[in-house]
Order: sequence, then C-alpha cells, then structure tokens
Amino acid sequence: MAAKDIFHDAVRRALEKDGWLITDDPLFLRFGGLEMYIDLGAERLLAAERNGEKIAVEIKSFISPSATSEFSTALGQFLKYQLALEEVQPDRLLYLAIPADAYRDFFTLELPRLLVQRYQVRLIVYDPEEEVIIRWRT
Repeated sequence: MAAKDIFHDAVRRALEKDGWLITDDPLFLRFGGLEMYIDLGAERLLAAERNGEKIAVEIKSFISPSATSEFSTALGQFLKYQLALEEVQPDRLLYLAIPADAYRDFFTLELPRLLVQRYQVRLIVYDPEEEVIIRWRT
C-alpha cells in the first residue's frame, strides 16, 4: 500500500465537514489481477431519495517541483482506478482531489484543462489549510 498524501487528513476532514461519511481509508479494489488502494471511499445519504451517493477520492498535493510530472502520474492513476471502479463498483464515482493553488496555477492551463475534459476527470478542489472543499467539478 502506498504512503498517504501529505494532505490526506486535510481532505478527509474537508469531506466530513461537507457531510460525507468516510467508509474506507483506503478503499481497496481487486481487479484484473491487481490490488489497488484509492485514498478514500465516502458516502452521503440522501434522505429525500433514500439512497446513498458513493464516491472514491484520489488525493494529490502537487507540491513537487514538476506539476507536469505529478499530473501525468495522477491522470494515469485516475484512468486505472476509473476502469476498475466501473467494473467492480459501478455505483461509485471517482474524484481527483487537488489543492486550490494547483487548480488555479496548473489546471487552468490549456493542456491540463483539455486532458481533464477529454478523460472526464472529476475534480475536488480543496484548501489544505482551512480543510474545506472549495469546488466540485464534474
């Protein structure tokens, strides 16, 4: 199992503040002969509909010197986890959690923006200091 991201606990607390129940930390998947660990699994009960909304969250800090390299790794993980979830937990949506400064400084650039759009990467933009979710981008 991989080490937790530096902002793992901040994102977990932000999700909890936003009304999510953390069900898995990490979320374990077995698919295609591989074992995978997505950072968090969470669920929100919707009382009006009486069914739960389920998500999986892969957390990235984007603190390395190369945002491009970190983005390449994150996109590869997202695509791998997305395929596995579609097969074994199709009721769960995958999100990539990124800090607000990475969203502002990198994800608004043309190439990352187009890749996120093409591969339908759902984003959670968080503030690691305030431990809050700033934006959900689907």
